[in-house]
Amino acid sequence: MADWEIRPASMADVEPLAELRAVVMRADLERLGRYDERRVRQRLRDRFVPAHTWVIETGGAFAGCVALRPAEDAHWLEHFYLAPRLQGSGIGGAVLRELLERCDRDGTPVRLQVLQGSPARRLYERHGFTLETEDPVDVFMLREPASAAS
Repeated sequence: MADWEIRPASMADVEPLAELRAVVMRADLERLGRYDERRVRQRLRDRFVPAHTWVIETGGAFAGCVALRPAEDAHWLEHFYLAPRLQGSGIGGAVLRELLERCDRDGTPVRLQVLQGSPARRLYERHGFTLETEDPVDVFMLREPASAAS
């Protein structure tokens, strides 16, 4: 696994993150008949909150992003995208572990939404997420804090 680090995002990061989202999500959105070149980028722009987002870097270079948005009863894991060349390298799992450990210390459940058929679902299941609800397009998952799950 390559060395990695996360840094707080800023408004200057929004366009590279929107572009990465379009690249990473394209195959799944096309498979579901939902790919729209403009909309895929705009959805990230519309929901981007730098205060809840981190940029993932490897060797000082942009590699991905992840957000952890606080909500009333949980945090939402959002905008978790890793450059295709780094997928499967262990970086995504390591980043996810670090964020989940933070939530475990706070006793906070974590929710997420993943597209039906996305290989990312297996990553989330390995880290303790379970199915909450699903529809023909989206799967909603929940992970209780490790201390509560024990």
